[in-house]
Amino acid sequence: MAEEVSNKQVIFKGYINGYPKESDMILKTSTIKLKVPEGCSDAVLVKNLYLSCDPYMRSRMTKTDHNYIPVFTPALPIIGAGVAKVLDSSNPNFKKDELIWGMTGWEEYSLIKSTEGLFKIQDTDVPLSYYTGILGWSGLSAYVGIYEISCPKQGETVFISAASGAVGQIVGQFAKLLGCYVVGSAGTKDKVDLLKTKFGFDYAFNYKEEADLNAALKRYFTKGIDIYFDNVGGEMLEAALLNMKLNGRIVACGMISQYNLQESQGVKNLFKIVAQEIRMQGFMVSNYVHLFPKFLDFILPLIREGKIRYVEDVAQGLESAPAALVGLFSGHNVGKQIVRLASH
Repeated sequence: MAEEVSNKQVIFKGYINGYPKESDMILKTSTIKLKVPEGCSDAVLVKNLYLSCDPYMRSRMTKTDHNYIPVFTPALPIIGAGVAKVLDSSNPNFKKDELIWGMTGWEEYSLIKSTEGLFKIQDTDVPLSYYTGILGWSGLSAYVGIYEISCPKQGETVFISAASGAVGQIVGQFAKLLGCYVVGSAGTKDKVDLLKTKFGFDYAFNYKEEADLNAALKRYFTKGIDIYFDNVGGEMLEAALLNMKLNGRIVACGMISQYNLQESQGVKNLFKIVAQEIRMQGFMVSNYVHLFPKFLDFILPLIREGKIRYVEDVAQGLESAPAALVGLFSGHNVGKQIVRLASH
């Protein structure tokens, strides 16, 4: 007989409009058998160790005609990226006690019925939590945006919005390694200080203290912006468009200012794309999974040598997960927001 244990879960209550609230998620305790059921030929039963909180998860809480990712299912656990330990497996490629990262449930234990999209963790000399961020989707997003899409040259100017977040902090450091002039925006003095002192940005500013974002960018980019790495959209994108150089590049990674609006803001100044011959490109990091081995070979030595630094905001315990996710949209987190469930 398989051991049956209690399983604390964060359940998605139902579809929402506007900003998410903690009450949109319900804490529940059920039971689970620590064995893959008969008939599941490509499944793993895992103990979750770390969960990732990411802005894109907000789009999974509203059912619309233009969802770019499957929505959450009411009355079932929230789904997101995480790090876990395999307890049982019906796939010989995933063995008991191996560590993996990929999409899992917001619960203590998860039965993952398909191993597609799961990655074995081979390198454990770095913090396991990094596989929710700098060694996971966040890091790959930064790598793709810089090295595959915008391709900065030495001496070029780079602006990053939401620069202290999971992706922005890595983007800025990549750009500095390439010899660029880098400026980031963030929402608190502490985050601005972090960008300058820990991540090596040339300058940073608190966008909440700026009455005129266009003027702020002109202050830091007197000759214009070569590359804008956009995590925000909205008014910040409008201001950046006014300050782009000829043949500038805009990487659209995310638009957190728009996720909680019932109707997205229109963006002014789009003619600048024509007049300045700007290339603006969005991307879905899931389409670049083939680059993951190359990315790991690139990033791991930089982390080990201290040439890339990373900051996490760690919430303790599954019960803290709803507040951690909601806090993303008020800028509560400093660095990559994760939830720590258990040690391995």
